[in-house]
Amino acid sequence: MKAPRAVSKRQAEIVLISGLSGSGKSHAANALEDLGFFCVDNLPTKLLPDFVDFLKSSAIPRAGLVVDMREPGFVAHFGRAFEKLKRQSLKISLIFLEASDPALIRRFSETRRAHPLAPHQPVRQGLREERQALTSVRRLADLILDTSSLSVHQLRGYIQEHFDDGMGDHGLVLTVLSFGFKLGLPTEADLVFDVRFLKNPHFDPRLRRLTGLDPKVVRFLKRAPGTVEFQSKLLAFLSFVVPKYVEEGKAYLTIAIGCTGGRHRSVMIARQVADELAEIEGVTIRLRHRDIKQK
Repeated sequence: MKAPRAVSKRQAEIVLISGLSGSGKSHAANALEDLGFFCVDNLPTKLLPDFVDFLKSSAIPRAGLVVDMREPGFVAHFGRAFEKLKRQSLKISLIFLEASDPALIRRFSETRRAHPLAPHQPVRQGLREERQALTSVRRLADLILDTSSLSVHQLRGYIQEHFDDGMGDHGLVLTVLSFGFKLGLPTEADLVFDVRFLKNPHFDPRLRRLTGLDPKVVRFLKRAPGTVEFQSKLLAFLSFVVPKYVEEGKAYLTIAIGCTGGRHRSVMIARQVADELAEIEGVTIRLRHRDIKQK
């Protein structure tokens, strides 16, 4: 483990990482460790109170803990332990990582590892049991991330974008995410907006190879019927509801904006939304275009 970097005194922070076997929990912990978190893998749930006491009395301000089904009785004990932690005087969040069965089966095949719940059975059987068992843990998560299409480097970048807060507490971390419906809904989304009703630049040969970041596409969309009106109504709604999330104390919020392919309309709208919401006090904006490089 890397030694945590020296930081100024602030409220202790714990990030819990849980989820399906093979979904990337170890890679997520490594990303946190690179940010200066003190990381522990597979800490027994019963030791969480002792670890919190240790954290509060030490010079370690930020810790990442991987907790999952490798611990016998994990699901039975985790919910109550997590609720107790949330009543402590520290900043705590739970990340839940998951992926599709084909992606997880491929990863197990590549590493030649057996699933921890099905050492002598097909991996698919273990995944089925694990998904069902972890339903209650998933419901508690502050951030749910589907890693099916993420490389190790993309997962690392995503985690670091969310938790590299410099030295201070930035309140609500708000991710504005553009995506393409044909490539699947983002499971981490809290709010989803469909902009497929807007005129599609894809059908203009001059714009097809460009993206929603290009001024020509932006100009095309702003001139199209309904775009400016929709932008105004969407921003009015978000300008009202996002501060409510800040007041509630929510740590993470993902607003997903989707079009067909995720390259034009959703990108343009997401960029504007991110720019406008950045003015809200207590919010740190992360802008991500999931499918912009897809053809």
